[in-house]
Amino acid sequence: MIKLRTILVLTFTSFVILLTAIIGTLLSNRSAVRLQNEIGQSLSSIAYQMSDKLDSFMWSRAGEVEILASMMEMEQTQEVDKTQKLLNQLKASFPSFSWVGFMDDHGEVLAATDGILVGNNIAERPVFKEGIKGKFIGDVHEGVLLSKLLPNPTGEPLQFVDISLPVQGKSGTTIGVLAAHLSWEWSKEVQRTILEPQKDHIKDLELFIISKADSTVLLGPKNMVGEKLNISSVTKSQKGENDWEVEEWPNGKSYLTGYAYGDGYLNYEGLGWTVLVRQPTDVAFSSMSQMMNNFIFIGIIASIVFATIGWFLAETISRPIRGITAAANQLRSGSNVTIPEYKRFAEIHSLSTSLRSLVESLSRSESALGDMKLLAEKDQLTGLPNRIALERYLEETIEHLDLLFETLAFMYIDLDGFKKVNDTLGHQVGDLLLQKVAQRLLVVTKPGNITVRLGGDEFLLILRSSQAVSYQESLDLAEEIITFMNKPFIVDFNHVSIGCSIGVAFYPLHDPNVGNIIRIADECLYRSKQSGKNRVTFYEEHQEEQHDS
Repeated sequence: MIKLRTILVLTFTSFVILLTAIIGTLLSNRSAVRLQNEIGQSLSSIAYQMSDKLDSFMWSRAGEVEILASMMEMEQTQEVDKTQKLLNQLKASFPSFSWVGFMDDHGEVLAATDGILVGNNIAERPVFKEGIKGKFIGDVHEGVLLSKLLPNPTGEPLQFVDISLPVQGKSGTTIGVLAAHLSWEWSKEVQRTILEPQKDHIKDLELFIISKADSTVLLGPKNMVGEKLNISSVTKSQKGENDWEVEEWPNGKSYLTGYAYGDGYLNYEGLGWTVLVRQPTDVAFSSMSQMMNNFIFIGIIASIVFATIGWFLAETISRPIRGITAAANQLRSGSNVTIPEYKRFAEIHSLSTSLRSLVESLSRSESALGDMKLLAEKDQLTGLPNRIALERYLEETIEHLDLLFETLAFMYIDLDGFKKVNDTLGHQVGDLLLQKVAQRLLVVTKPGNITVRLGGDEFLLILRSSQAVSYQESLDLAEEIITFMNKPFIVDFNHVSIGCSIGVAFYPLHDPNVGNIIRIADECLYRSKQSGKNRVTFYEEHQEEQHDS
């Protein structure tokens, strides 16, 4: 005959293990899936930021070459010295141009920065053969002629991105080609600006840029540059997807991989680069492993405690046990119940109290995971909401927006003079300045609105207002922001003065797609920069300027 104590020990031990397993599995699995998705989205967001920066940079440089070509066409001069001066000015203003040259319609170089290749004929080079046909932007490649002529202190192979386009004469015929070689080193600086803010809170991140043509690694660890990378995330990205996944890389290790596709910027179509951001899965999901270990540890401790208590129980406690079991079953079904407390017997009282503590501890763990989700929606430097929080805000706000009477003003904000602060006082002062800028923006952000840091010194403020007064409210708020930004900052005992430029577009007035609205606001911001900075430009004003021109 089995003793009651033995039965109770076995019963209570099995019960606690089952209860802990049920509650732990329900809470941990649900929270783990949510946490894993947040971590993956953060890597995908970093990849998207890098892709956007790359395309934005290439758009800017291509625009500068086009402007120079237009100046040459307006000058219509045959004086090589004047052409040479224009080329030198472009390179001096933008050091990322390693070489800029002008060649006649037969491919002979007439003028070039530092006189390199002047007098040579490069008619067989792609930069001339494609540029004579029309605007050409080539993918990353190693220099053939220039690698022998340009300074190269590191001794590593020089890589360039080509930009060329034809130059027209008065009669409309092509008189030559303007070509430029961008040093691929600029991509490493963009990479640094993306990864530097992440290194303190996201460990072991690695960033890759992959060519669309042959899936070759253009930027990444030295031992992988030039190698082909055929993995699932590259294939999906080249189909235009931006997401994340856990996959095995050629080195046999598993990584959490965020990916984004470079689909261009404004009128720049892009070269289809894929940006990957990877992190070892054991590092990425270390917090999840710790959470699971905590659940197991709590279950083991609880089992030992209740097995000891059960040794001293008798048949008279069967009814309280059934009450506790019923509550546990309700918990398993998802009901929000509390383990009943029995005070008649000391042992039963201890059992019920411990179970209540266990459930509360597991609930606190889930609450802590909820706090981690909130942290995932904040920019780690400024504390402002990030792109993830922006998407959630737009989903919730647009769902309840009265499109007949309400509108959302997208105010794209970029600081004027921030780069100078970084260059002269250092990135630490620059980071502190961004934090102070965020504090001032929060002052003017009313309930129901949101201010987001998009990256670098770019911010987006969304103002919800009535359509009847949306323009005036946006104008007043923009002028208030500019006034705020113009006030001096004291950063690490340095007197810092900056300004800001703003572009504004309205949803759904100017476009029913919020992605397009953001791009429109960015265009208006660019117009503010072109018009002298430290000002606001609305989309209607932008359209009028185009119509007048």
